[in-house]
Amino acid sequence: MDALLLSLRLAACVSAILLLIGMPLAYWLAFWNWRGKFLLEAIVALPLVLPPTVLGFYALIALGPHGPLGKMSQVVFHHGLAFTFAGLVIASVLYSFPFAVQPLIVSFEGIDRRLLSPRWSLASRTPSENLAWC
Repeated sequence: MDALLLSLRLAACVSAILLLIGMPLAYWLAFWNWRGKFLLEAIVALPLVLPPTVLGFYALIALGPHGPLGKMSQVVFHHGLAFTFAGLVIASVLYSFPFAVQPLIVSFEGIDRRLLSPRWSLASRTPSENLAWC
């Protein structure tokens, strides 16, 4: 029962983080063109090309007591991240990030841009003013 509750708690935390971080990033990658966009897309897709063991090894090094995130956590929170629930959430978010962001990018790119331009004029109005023209 503990394993099931841990899995459900992990899934809820990772889903919330991916929604809060992945949705705006996917929207930004879908609609804005800039010079370094390909580099950010490559970083997002990196967990897809790395074997899971390599990704886990790098996550363990980064979250360990001598890694950058582990040292920062030790200074700020007075405990490490390796083999904790917070470390598990961070590693799961890193692994799941491309599986959340890339489909969102494709979905956002499928939206007709002509439908997005009227929203700027409606955003400045109050909800009652938006209903008044209907």
